[in-house]
Amino acid sequence: MAKLTPGEMLAKARDVIDCESQAVAGLKTQFTEQLAAVAEMLLACPGHVLVAGAGTSRAIAQRFAHLLACCGTPALFISAADAIHGGAGSVTDRDIVYIISKGGQSTEINRFAQIAKDRGARIVAHTEQPDSPLGRLSDAVYHVVAPQNVDPYGMIATGSSLTNAAACDVLCVLLLELRGYTKGQFGQTHPGGAVGVKLDAEKNVTRRRGRDER
Repeated sequence: MAKLTPGEMLAKARDVIDCESQAVAGLKTQFTEQLAAVAEMLLACPGHVLVAGAGTSRAIAQRFAHLLACCGTPALFISAADAIHGGAGSVTDRDIVYIISKGGQSTEINRFAQIAKDRGARIVAHTEQPDSPLGRLSDAVYHVVAPQNVDPYGMIATGSSLTNAAACDVLCVLLLELRGYTKGQFGQTHPGGAVGVKLDAEKNVTRRRGRDER
C-alpha cells in the first residue's frame, strides 16, 4: 500500500486533471470529415438513434443517449446483452444503432450489431479500431483515440471514458445546432428538477416584460 502525504495527493490530483484535459483537447486534431458524415447521418435518421456499449462504454452510451434526446435527437440506450436475448426486436430499419467500443472486438457487441444490420438498421461504430470486426460491419466509423497514458495501466478507463464522452458531446452540440433546437423546445421536455425551475422563472420574467410593454 502506497503512502502519500496530503501534498503528494494534491499534486497527483493536478497531474490527473492535466493529463485528462490534454487528452480531451487532443480530440481537435482527430476530427475529420468522418465527424460531419456521422452528424449528418444522425440528423437524417427517420427513427431512433439506439446507443449501445459494454463495460465503461455502457455508461458513456447511456449518457450519450440521454444528451442526444435533450438536444432534440430521438435516442434511447439499448443493452447489447439484453438485445441478444430478444431485445433486438426493438430495432427497425428506420433506426441507427450507434455502438461505442474501444477495440470493436466484443463478441456480445458484434453479435448485436450484426442482428441490427440484418434487421435493416444502419450501424455507426465509435471506436479506436476502424479495422476491427465492428468497424468493418458498420456503415460509418467515428474514429476516436485516447492516449494510453490517460488511463491507469493503460486499461482502467478513467481518462479515456472522459475523452469519449467529450467526443459524444461534440455530436450532441452539432445536432442541436443543425436542428435549430431551441431552449423553449428543450424546456418542454425538461419541466423537472432545478433546470425546470430555472426555465419556469425565465418564462415568468418574459411574461412580465410582455405585460409591461403592453
